[in-house]
Amino acid sequence: MLSKPHILIVDDDTRILDLLKQFFCKNGFEVSTAISVELAQQCLKNSAIDLIILDVMLPKINGIEFAKKIKDSGSTMPIVMLTALSDPHNRIKAIEAGASVYISKPFEPEQLLAKVTHLVDNYNVKL
Repeated sequence: MLSKPHILIVDDDTRILDLLKQFFCKNGFEVSTAISVELAQQCLKNSAIDLIILDVMLPKINGIEFAKKIKDSGSTMPIVMLTALSDPHNRIKAIEAGASVYISKPFEPEQLLAKVTHLVDNYNVKL
């Protein structure tokens, strides 16, 4: 039996975390969640994560800094940035930090699913 792709969703808004977890679980993904970078780092250490969905505006360490830290460690894991910050400067900073995709809130869950599925398929993530 093939295993499900495992994604980590990091957002300090628990309502968004719960909704995205339900949505991705219904669409065939294994999902872990974290409300902070510290908890996300623990999850990355303890689980094989295939893709991360990362909010930009997080307490203490923002998502762009965390994405850069992940990429600087040598990881090739795709990162999808989700944010309420839609200006081009933040998009550029996120891409330079290693984000594969930058999606502004509010967003359509189906759009996010399509982007995640595309990244999973194109990065040869376990299926």
